[in-house]
Amino acid sequence: MIRNTIGRNIRVLRKQHNLTQEQLAQQLNMKRQTLSNYEIGKRVPDIYELITLADIFDVTLDQIAGRKS
Repeated sequence: MIRNTIGRNIRVLRKQHNLTQEQLAQQLNMKRQTLSNYEIGKRVPDIYELITLADIFDVTLDQIAGRKS
């Protein structure tokens, strides 16, 4: 369940920042397919990737994970 939440939040944040999967994947130094797998819930990013995503989008890790404050 959390996997889908993280992927869904990554996708929403990416679209809010007007980035394509390819553009975001380049910022993360990964293949577009890897990012796609995160967004659809096939894989979960590791903590270092989550921290980088939080920095790119200027949000907290809790926001990416969908945790309520």
